Amino acid sequence: MAKTNEQIRNILAQFQLSEKVIAAEPFGNGHINDTLKVIDEQGKIHYVLQRVNHQIFTNVDMLQRNIEIVTTHIRKKLEARGEADIDRKVLTFLPTRDGKNYYFDGDSYWRVSLFIPRSKSYEEVTPELSFEAGRAFGDFQTMLSDLPEGTLGETIPDFHNMEFRLRQFQEAVTTDPAGRAEEVKPLIEEIDRRAEAMCVQERLYRAGKLRKRVNHCDTKANNILFDADSDKVLCVIDLDTVMPGFVLSDIGDFIRTGANTGAEDDENLDRVGVNMEIFEAYTKGYMEKAKAFLTPTEIQLLPYGGRLLTYMQTVRFLTDYLNGDTYYKIHSPKHNLVRTKAQFKLLQSLEERAEEMDRFMEQWL
Repeated sequence: MAKTNEQIRNILAQFQLSEKVIAAEPFGNGHINDTLKVIDEQGKIHYVLQRVNHQIFTNVDMLQRNIEIVTTHIRKKLEARGEADIDRKVLTFLPTRDGKNYYFDGDSYWRVSLFIPRSKSYEEVTPELSFEAGRAFGDFQTMLSDLPEGTLGETIPDFHNMEFRLRQFQEAVTTDPAGRAEEVKPLIEEIDRRAEAMCVQERLYRAGKLRKRVNHCDTKANNILFDADSDKVLCVIDLDTVMPGFVLSDIGDFIRTGANTGAEDDENLDRVGVNMEIFEAYTKGYMEKAKAFLTPTEIQLLPYGGRLLTYMQTVRFLTDYLNGDTYYKIHSPKHNLVRTKAQFKLLQSLEERAEEMDRFMEQWL
């Protein structure tokens, strides 16, 4: 439900703001939360107001506690390094007048952060930008690598749990609620054929050979802010999915999104494939910052992370198609099937380059 200007001003009045503000306007292009820029009489932006999507993030207490722990920990690390201008290098969320880290208006959950001035983000991915993105996410993980396991909660339970995603898939195949299983039988067989090989991280975890770490879990280039003047990385943003998981997630999701030569829902499969320049650039940047805390097993598995996350998204799109398109927004009746085929083509491309990617990792082993 849209809020009036008066309602927005009342929401803002619940937070400990140090500047006088008069209005809030839509800001950015996020798909999950509603984001508004908060401005003063001169039109200067001071704060960012967000309505949390409570349908996806059902435990807002945990969500905001996670973010508070993460931003506080990063701030301490930056202070220990002697960094300057720290308020531009980590997100700062403001408390409400009663000391909470969010406000519930009876309908929606709201939070306010400081606007980071003279910053910008990128939508397009280049090898140069990928290298900087790798360094940024590698540094982000490094700063959080000493948080004890169990400190953070899972804001979306089983988000990157492949065994869980396959259980959802098998249920959709078995029940076939939209009557589509026969149509996609060859794709179902391809997914089944890879299922055991794509659950390596869960098996290694149970065997004590892989540990859970703090991950960002949404490592897209536009989740990094750069200095508008120097083009240097300022900070990683969009912290809602920061939670425990395996390091394969963060490198894997960037490979899936950034190193794809086509679109996630490309109907022309000839355009879909892996850009090895992007993979190598991101990996070099990531390893420059993250190598110190990674185990040899994790380093060896990083390219597998690209295949895993791409397979996972193939499974999720096809599951939603089988269920009658109940999760992802679609723009055409076959949209989820188009997405599935595009992701599967990228997976095949990654599989073809797997040995080359594995050899590339040998320099760090």
